[in-house]
Amino acid sequence: MAEVQAVKDLDTVKLISYLLKRTYGQQIADVWDVGLNLALRISDLLSIKFENINDERLTLVEGKTSKQATIKLNDKARSIIGRIKEEHPDHIYLFQSYRNQWSKGLDEAPISRRYVSRAFAAIGEEVGIKLGTHSMRKTRGYHLYKNTNDIARVMKMLRHSSEAVTLRYIGITQEDVDRDFAELEL
Repeated sequence: MAEVQAVKDLDTVKLISYLLKRTYGQQIADVWDVGLNLALRISDLLSIKFENINDERLTLVEGKTSKQATIKLNDKARSIIGRIKEEHPDHIYLFQSYRNQWSKGLDEAPISRRYVSRAFAAIGEEVGIKLGTHSMRKTRGYHLYKNTNDIARVMKMLRHSSEAVTLRYIGITQEDVDRDFAELEL
């Protein structure tokens, strides 16, 4: 699997959302926007059921780690989730596939990881970034780190156990660290 990047420019984050909506529809743009705000792995993001959301919290067991994740929903995530629930009150999954609604005998299912991955990759090519499903987590981690300079906080949010892994994951390079030392004079 090709290495994907965090989106380091906030205007580009918004542009990606716009391009996803224009090219692939509201649902894929919602995956991007909610994914940025929850910092979950794509498999966990797509597996969210409305029953996992209580008031202002999302609670689920992560597939990769089997760890319990309890995430306070920010205003943007709550707004998008509320709109989706209002538009699709009978859906089980937050990002439910529409293909099953006309098929007899098929259970409800979320949209596929493959579809999301292809949409992100295509838009990434358009904006010149190696974009993939991990880009949402990486982008949130990168911007949290840039706003706080607290790698422990980023590690906790991403549920990582190593600083080195987290720094590499969010795309902080030695060049970035050198620049921080050069620019910050006390």
